[in-house]
Amino acid sequence: MAAPESHRLTRQILIAMVAGIVLGVGLNRLGAAPWLQMVVVDGLLQVVGSVFVAALKMMVVPLVFVSLVVGVTALSDLKALGRIGVKALALYLATTAIAVTIALALAGMIGPGQGFDAGQTAASFSGKAAPPLTQVLIDMVPSNPVAAMAEGNMLQIIVFALLFGVAVTMSGARGKHVLNFFGDLDVIIMHMVEWIMRLAPYGVFALITRTFATQGLDLLLPLAAYFLTLTAALAVQLLGTYPLLLRLLGSLNPLSFLKKMRDPAAFAFSTASSGATIPVTLRTVEFKMGVKNSIAAFTVPMGATINMDGTAMMQGVATVFIANVYGIDLSLTDYLLVVLTATLASVGTAAVPGVGLVTLTMVLGQVGLPVEGIALIIGVDRLLDMMRTTVNVTGDCAVTCIVAHSENALDQAVFDDPAAGSVEAATQRPILSHPAA
Repeated sequence: MAAPESHRLTRQILIAMVAGIVLGVGLNRLGAAPWLQMVVVDGLLQVVGSVFVAALKMMVVPLVFVSLVVGVTALSDLKALGRIGVKALALYLATTAIAVTIALALAGMIGPGQGFDAGQTAASFSGKAAPPLTQVLIDMVPSNPVAAMAEGNMLQIIVFALLFGVAVTMSGARGKHVLNFFGDLDVIIMHMVEWIMRLAPYGVFALITRTFATQGLDLLLPLAAYFLTLTAALAVQLLGTYPLLLRLLGSLNPLSFLKKMRDPAAFAFSTASSGATIPVTLRTVEFKMGVKNSIAAFTVPMGATINMDGTAMMQGVATVFIANVYGIDLSLTDYLLVVLTATLASVGTAAVPGVGLVTLTMVLGQVGLPVEGIALIIGVDRLLDMMRTTVNVTGDCAVTCIVAHSENALDQAVFDDPAAGSVEAATQRPILSHPAA
């Protein structure tokens, strides 16, 4: 049966995560022998985990490009494309602003960093300036679409795919031949995604085990207040903000949504990359939540690129933490600057692990805090990066469902069906007919 197999894969992924955390912490606490560290942790686990992430990334560009072309051509009204884009962008920026506001409020109440000894770490950090918003807008248009695909520049890929899809739609009979090709190619790519999904438990286990074997939990003690404050803020966004928006703006059941988020959440947590999770996120919103491909193929890649709610929360808490460590008081204007800067900094930043530290340099600079303070939080950033990526991906799915509902492009029966979304269903997407020219 399809549903049991889908649930079985989810259970296997969750079991792999838990087993990886337990084994990784155990290896770190006991102290692995040199040969075990070299052969298992830095050998087998690194190879398996790296190959798994590479396989996911391998599918991102072809999946996004092909799905977006097919999705655009499925829109009977091309004006809807602009409407969908405006809705998605507005919601993404709004949720990011809400996220960083929550983070600043919690950090202000808890006060992480007070009494912290800056000499507890000998780490150093060399900041790389984030690009200005004007440059991000200029860089959205690819001068070489092939190079954009080779480099995985998601914004440029989205722009080119949108233009290509519109051109196919307006090309009449000749465009229909191209659309049929892309429809067949879409099904083939989904088969490849299915293969990777079946290997997911092994990849997740390897990634989680190595992360916790390397990081351990001892690093959390000196930074417990910072870690717990950010964790609480992320939990409020994940379990409070998104469910509330789904209920108010989409009249959707938050519990059904959160249950169906298990697969993309597990992938996001283990890879710490919104970009690498795109194939799983697309599959989930389409086949488990009932969002039409014409919406999902646009909003999910867009969200993976510009929607960094969890990252913005880290920047808010880290700003307060560093200000407290250095004894610098932040004014209300400074807090507003952090909200604005963190929200805008999320646009155009790469959906890769650790990008939050890059954009944090811009946030700190806006309020006059020393960039060197980032060195204080580097030790625990990997674990927090995994959690905030989970929040980022959840935000992508929530906004996608809300936009789809507003466009009557969400199948309510599929969304409410707990058994929806089998692995086989993902490879049986019907080839869309060409809209009338």
